[in-house]
Amino acid sequence: MKSTHLSLIAGAVALAAITGFASLNAPEGTAAEETATASRLPVERSSLVCPAPSTSDLAETTYTSFTPPGTGAGKGQDAKGTAELKPALPVLDDEAETDPKKAKKAEEAAKKARAEADKPFLAVREPGKPVLAEADGADAPALVGTATGSLAPGWAAQQTTTVTVGGSRGLLGVRCTAPDTDFWFPGASTARSRQDYLHLTNPDDSAAVADIELFGAKGAVTSEVGDGITVPARSSVALLLSTLTDESADDLTAHVTTRSGRVGAVLLTADDGSGTDWLTAAADPSSSLVMPGIPADATSVQLVAYAPGENDADVKVQLMGKNTTFAPAGNDTLHIKSGMTATIDLKDITRGEPGSLRLTPVEKNRATPIVAALRVVRGTGAKQEYAYIPATGPVGDRASVTDNRAKGSTLSLAAPGADAEVKVTTSAGTGGGEAAVETYTVKAGTTMAVTPKPPAGLKGAYALTVETVSGGPVHASRALVLPKDGVQMFTVQTLPDDGGTVVVPSSRQDLSVLDD
Repeated sequence: MKSTHLSLIAGAVALAAITGFASLNAPEGTAAEETATASRLPVERSSLVCPAPSTSDLAETTYTSFTPPGTGAGKGQDAKGTAELKPALPVLDDEAETDPKKAKKAEEAAKKARAEADKPFLAVREPGKPVLAEADGADAPALVGTATGSLAPGWAAQQTTTVTVGGSRGLLGVRCTAPDTDFWFPGASTARSRQDYLHLTNPDDSAAVADIELFGAKGAVTSEVGDGITVPARSSVALLLSTLTDESADDLTAHVTTRSGRVGAVLLTADDGSGTDWLTAAADPSSSLVMPGIPADATSVQLVAYAPGENDADVKVQLMGKNTTFAPAGNDTLHIKSGMTATIDLKDITRGEPGSLRLTPVEKNRATPIVAALRVVRGTGAKQEYAYIPATGPVGDRASVTDNRAKGSTLSLAAPGADAEVKVTTSAGTGGGEAAVETYTVKAGTTMAVTPKPPAGLKGAYALTVETVSGGPVHASRALVLPKDGVQMFTVQTLPDDGGTVVVPSSRQDLSVLDD
């Protein structure tokens, strides 16, 4: 998924694109020299959206938010800024109420909702200090928000929901996401045993219009109601995928695009008897993909992949284990037909050691872009629980994940290319503690599973920030495990680059006067 962080100097970003193109053709001493001296500046503004956590009255949800320290503010920026998440507005019935009493009651409810939506639900006040809020039951809100100034670069948020009984039993974790216009979800389903809800959240002041396409093992799935879905301003809607088509399919790829506006999109999945969790959008189509952080005790791993282009894809399937990279026996390659979803049952591929899955072209001269995700199961029978690991981009300069507890967090680091050195910072807790830093070296072609050392004097939850020091690239994920009644309830969040900086070309013009 593409990052949509907004730069403090949008005009400068546009200029960067122009001069970058011109430098390919410009004579010496013009744009080529200016582009060579381009610099990176922190973004001024970031947006995040969080879906409504659960429909269960027994759900307990923790929201956490954090901006990493040390980013500073760019020239002309607000040195402090704000980073606030506010409740989304409820979606109102389009039909006019004819009963005067009911109409007045509806108007009062709408007025109250608008007033609540203007109040920050969760607000970061200072870089390096995470914050926490809690909400119980089915009324826990979807959130929309914006960060500015020094609180914008790297701003992150997460919601973690626990449901201990019932058909939706499980640990559900999801990073609040940046709004965008294009999302891929390999691993969706319309099977009778599944209830998959696609949540679309609009952070802006005007309505967005989205289209949903579904692709199965035989190609596009017929749907007459997936086009032109309106998401009202500052609101969130949830769509049950099985209502978009009459076809029942175990494994699908869902594709969400917007005709107008932008949304945050995530998929809430529930499987009868197996648990529930969120599936976030996979990385944009690419010929090489990494899915980091398969737990050592995984009892079942399923790969779901889709080829969106005109060509079939043939990929090598490899596991980056603790000490080396190897191909799983009998599943060393996968053929993915154009426009179709393919799956592989990799069973207990990790066999007691942590790992990450890597997909690369069988033939380098026939590199076909694909999207992919893993469905990972821990436990068996009534004690099983599952989570998703979508393909993700590298950590890059920096990435953060919030809501780490005193126990239960595991950080997985995978280096598909070269050796890499990374710095891992544990922040202070939401209620206190001292930040700490550790450095790790990840060998090429391996996965390192790290149990972060909680900050000294920890109170509450803390954030993890991963930075690439040298080598790489490095792909990362965080698994959070909260055992309950013999079930290893868990959830996995990937850590792609936080997009906290933007490349800006040098220019004789003073760009600091440009407003966003």
